[in-house]
Amino acid sequence: MKKGFSLRTDLALETAECLAEGARGGIEVENEDFDDNIKVSTVKITDKQGKAQTGKAMGTYITLESPYMKENEVAKHEEIIRILSGKLSELLKIDRDSVILVVGLGNWNVTPDALGPKVVSRVLVTRHIASEVPEDIDENVRSVAAVSPGVMGITGIETGEIIMGIAEKIKPDAVIAIDALAARKASRINSTIQIADTGVCPGSGVGNRRMELSRKTLGVPVIAVGVPTVVDAATLVSDTLDTILEELIEQSTKSTALYQLLAGMTGDDKYDLICSILNPYENNLFVTPKEVDAVIDRLSGIIANALNIALHPGISKEDINKYM
Repeated sequence: MKKGFSLRTDLALETAECLAEGARGGIEVENEDFDDNIKVSTVKITDKQGKAQTGKAMGTYITLESPYMKENEVAKHEEIIRILSGKLSELLKIDRDSVILVVGLGNWNVTPDALGPKVVSRVLVTRHIASEVPEDIDENVRSVAAVSPGVMGITGIETGEIIMGIAEKIKPDAVIAIDALAARKASRINSTIQIADTGVCPGSGVGNRRMELSRKTLGVPVIAVGVPTVVDAATLVSDTLDTILEELIEQSTKSTALYQLLAGMTGDDKYDLICSILNPYENNLFVTPKEVDAVIDRLSGIIANALNIALHPGISKEDINKYM
């Protein structure tokens, strides 16, 4: 569509799905199916062509999907934690003595954007123990620090500048950044976790891109962990409009004026219609489910436990309670 309108998504998988099968040069997609509605997809963007087609940095994007993330299904959550921790370990590639910095991006005062701070509050932090009382920490625990830097509207400081300052001081071997994302499909809201080895641009999901956190800016690998908690209203309206138009076209007789009108609608026509529906908020309105409070609490627990298991070798979910 013209005038800068685009269907917004932070998920590499959704971007790849929008491309025709024959137009995925430089993009590799692999799918794994687990029992009980748990699916893992790996998208690898391998060259500049793939980067240009997707608008994503070259690297690996692993997406875990399950409707159980939105539900209070403890047994299913345990399986999701196990799979997620394994995928995190694959991307991290860290040594036993590595120092890890976990960053919870987002605004703790806005529930759909509070995922990062909530995860950080549940992460097993051990750097202070390892440096002050090393005899009280065993070989199964790595040195982990965590911080929730807030957002520039609260602190007046660019988030990336805060993280760069911390990284220069504690010199981590890797950074893990947790952030809320935006999805294209409403069905993926709060039921999808994406991890990537490409870093993250805070605020990009809602069109408010800040300084990127990546190997380029921090000098160490940056693993991004995100959950789509919102969908762009314009994207939602566009999908709904397409569905309605397809149904009306199918039900109309080809020779009628109504059929000709509907079949002849261009992207520009759809754009103008969406703007008239959402005016004056067409570029600044996002939708999240009403039960987002409870879901964010569950998701933060899932991600935090997966991180704790991946970061601390030999530790189990039950062991974590000894340190928390």
